Parts: sequence; C-alpha cells; structure tokens
Amino acid sequence: MMILIALFMKLGAGIGLFLFAMYLLEESLTNLSGRKFKLFIQRTTNNRLAAVGAGALVTAILQSSSMVSLIVLALVGAGVFSMRNALAIILGANLGTTVSSWLVATLGFKVDIEVASYPMVFLGGLLLIVFKSRENVKNFALFLLGFGLLFIGLSLMKTAIEDQVNNFDFNQYASMSSGLFLLIGFVITSLVQSSSVTMALTLSALYAGAIPFPAAAALVLGSETGTTIKIIAGALGGSASKKRVAVGNFLFNVIITLLAFLFLQPIVTLITEILKIEDPLIGLVIFSTLLNLAGIILFLPFLDPYAKFLERLFKNSNGAITAFIGNANLNEPETALYLLKKDTAYFIHNAMLFNLELFDIDTKKLQRQEEYFSLNQKRKFLSMPPKEKYIFLKQFQGELQTFFIALRSKVNSEQNAQLTQVISSLRSSMHSIKSMKDVSDNIINLSQSSNSIKYNFFSHHQSETVDLYRKLSEVITEAQPDALAIQGILAQIQENYSQALNNFYQEAQNIKIDELDITSALNFNRELFTSNKAMLMAVKDFVLSEQEASGLNEIIYKT
Repeated sequence: MMILIALFMKLGAGIGLFLFAMYLLEESLTNLSGRKFKLFIQRTTNNRLAAVGAGALVTAILQSSSMVSLIVLALVGAGVFSMRNALAIILGANLGTTVSSWLVATLGFKVDIEVASYPMVFLGGLLLIVFKSRENVKNFALFLLGFGLLFIGLSLMKTAIEDQVNNFDFNQYASMSSGLFLLIGFVITSLVQSSSVTMALTLSALYAGAIPFPAAAALVLGSETGTTIKIIAGALGGSASKKRVAVGNFLFNVIITLLAFLFLQPIVTLITEILKIEDPLIGLVIFSTLLNLAGIILFLPFLDPYAKFLERLFKNSNGAITAFIGNANLNEPETALYLLKKDTAYFIHNAMLFNLELFDIDTKKLQRQEEYFSLNQKRKFLSMPPKEKYIFLKQFQGELQTFFIALRSKVNSEQNAQLTQVISSLRSSMHSIKSMKDVSDNIINLSQSSNSIKYNFFSHHQSETVDLYRKLSEVITEAQPDALAIQGILAQIQENYSQALNNFYQEAQNIKIDELDITSALNFNRELFTSNKAMLMAVKDFVLSEQEASGLNEIIYKT
C-alpha cells in the first residue's frame, strides 16, 4: 500500500512539474514576442485558410491553445476581426497543440531526454539569477527552465506509471469501456486545463503497457473537449461576440469528439492495420493529428452559416461598462449631459476605490455607497484583481470619451462649458489612477519593508491618504460644494508632500539607506503627490461651476 502511495505521489509530482514547465514556456514566449504574435494573428484574418495556419503556427510556438483562444477572445471583443475568422484561428490552434505531442512521442520516450534537459535547467537558473534585471534574458532563462523541466516532469510521470504497472494489476481497468476512458480524459483536462498534460500521461501509460491503444485514443478524445472549459470561463460575463467564440469552440470539439468516438474502432484499424503504424506512441499522435485535421476539413467550408447560427444564439448587446449613457439620446443634449455626469461620478467613485485598494486601505465603507454598489456587483468590479480593474477603468474612460465626442456637436455654449468640465474631471481622475498604478510596486516594497524609515514613510502617507479621500468624498456628496474647502484640501496635499519629504531626509541622516531605496522613496512621494492632486482636480471640475473652478486652476497649476 505504501509503495502505491509513493508511486502516486511521484506521478503527482511529475504532473505538477509538467504543468509548471508549460506555464513557464507559455509566459516566457508570450513575454518575448507577445505583441508580435497578436499583430501576426491580426494580419492574417482576411483569409480563412491563412487564419487556420496562423492559429496552428502560433499555438505550435506558444504550446497553449487556451492562451491563443483567450487572445482571440480579447481581439474579438475589441472588434479587431470577425467571428468567422476567429473560429478559423481556433481550428488551427487545435491542430497546433499536436506539435508538443510529436515532440514528446519522438524524443521523450526514444532518448534519455531527461539527461539532456539538466544543462537547460542549470543554464536557465543561472541566467535567471545573474541577469534577472534584463527582461529579455530573464524570459529566455524561463524558457530554458520550462523546456528542461517539461521533460523532467515527463520522466517522473513515465517512471511512476512503469513502476505502478509492475506493482499493480491493470488488466481489470484495461477492459473498461471506451466511454469511461473518454470521460476520464475530459475530467483530467478540465482539472489541469492542459491537453498536453493529458497527452503526456496517456503516452506514458501506453508506453508502460498500462492501457491498450483504443483506450488511449479515447482518453485523447476526452481531452479535446476538456480543454475548452478555460475559454468558456474567459467568456463568462463578456460580450455576445466573446460568448459566440467560446460556445463555437466548445461545439467544434464536442461534435468532433462524438463523431470520432462513434467511428473509434475503424479509425484505430486505419492507423494500426492499413497505415501499419507499429509504434503505439506514434500511432496515438497520428490519431490526435488526424482528429484535428478532420475538424478543420469538416467545419472550414461551413464557417459562414456556423457563425450566423452563433449570432442568432447570442444576440448583440453593447457590452458597455458605462451604466447610464446607454440610455441617452443625443438629440436631447440636456438629458444626455446629465447621464454623462452620472457616469463620470460613477467613474470617479471607482477611481477612488482603485487608488485606496492599491494603498492597502479598507474600502468597505466606500464600496457600500448604495448608488454604485449594485452596479459594481453586476460588473464584478469589486472582485477583480488590480490589473483587471485598471483595464476596466481604461475601457470605461474610452466609452465616456467616445460619448463626449458625439455629444459635443449637439450642445449649446452653456452646456458645452459643463461638458468641458465633466470631461476634464474624467481625464484628471484617470491621470490619478495612472500615477497610483505606477508606484504600486513601491507601495508593496515600502509596506513590507523591515526598515523602519521606509515603513514609517509608507504609514505616514497611508494615514494621510485615508484622511484626504474622506474629505474628497465629502466634497462630492455635499449639496453646495465650497471652493474654499477644496483649496484647503490642496493645501493639505502640498503640506503632506513637503512634510513627508523633510521627515524622510531627517531620518535618513541618522540611518544609512541604500541609494536605490532613496530614489524609490522620492519617486513614490512625487507620484503620490501627482495622483492626489489629479484626484483633487477631478473632484474640483466635477462639483464646481466653470467660473469657480477656473479661480482655483491658477493656484493648483502653480504647485
């Protein structure tokens, strides 16, 4: 019993290492050439065959059909290309994943690739430590580590399964129905979200004689559908076009899987008897390749009607982040301007939440503002990580700017002055967000520092920021905002900037601080000052009239 537990633990370690290696390969290659890949995909969407080829090529390099599919989702959501060509790219991506299977089958089990992978791990680790500040070298090092660990993980899986075959009777499982093996393949791939892992496990089991060839083919079939779960999750809550692509990909794989399962025995006979493929590992990879080629041949001629079917299935919605301007009529500029103001207030609210959360400040009270809480719940804003929140706010700003451009030709001179104030407020709050995001690493560094000067510097700014945003929130909610109160907040921001700087210099005289830490602290202080002043300007332009706001502008711009 203990032997079996140890073998299963070894198998689990192999799977974990293989998954980690795939992650390193995906991340390093994406970082090395991410923009080029996206541009390449974008340029090859006019022709369906070229789109299939692009999907296959990019996936062959990245070795992640899920990654390519998620890139396609993002580009479809942005309206970069049609859904028909997006589906063609995903068809190609399914074929591209077989490249790693060919590599594993031809090298992983034929030569002692694990020994050859040791120098890659050594060199990758060495480069990562020595050149960690050089981004391209760092990503190349991660690629070497990923490639080396991939085959070390494969070797662990292979030997674990071989040892289990020697210590366990697999005959009772080998006689299970193909349908059960298909379900197992689906479950494994759904859990690990990598058909490459399922293929590596299946090849290892086949190599060790744990399962017969038809069972291995059924496992691979199940993995074809299991790998679509990630893209479906990526489309949840997204636009109709994203949902179409995700469901389209899912149906591709389900239909191909069912058809192949119905004709599983004839296909196996074709590979083993007619093509005379004696090596079961090569035979399994050929099976996987034929499966994806059949999908391309079957679906490519019918992409247009298939796309129309999906369009009927998911009706277009604007997918807008904005909450109010969607109901606006540009021919009624007064109402449209009112709704733009409401959306801008919503934007400023979320901008404040973003800045405070980056500063590790409790925002529960601010979150609970009744008018915005349900809106943010619906848009899942509150549960987003900071990176996604920033993307959300950028898109939000873009939608409001687009509406502003359309509305400005409809308003009279008085309304135009109000419109200018509102859009200025929007730009300032986005500037505040950008400045705060730029020092997010400094915030983490200072807040977690064991150096008392650095930590005190952070604590001082944190408490001042809590007080500042409390006052800004009060100004926004006041029935009759006071320009003098805003001027007082500006004085507080200036005083906090100068006081923090003087305190830091004074403490730094007594305790030695690294030059880099000094630069980081000074940069943090300046960017925080910029962010706070920009948020003040946003509030000022939002709550004051043009005349009142212009009276403060000269004072603010001098600081």
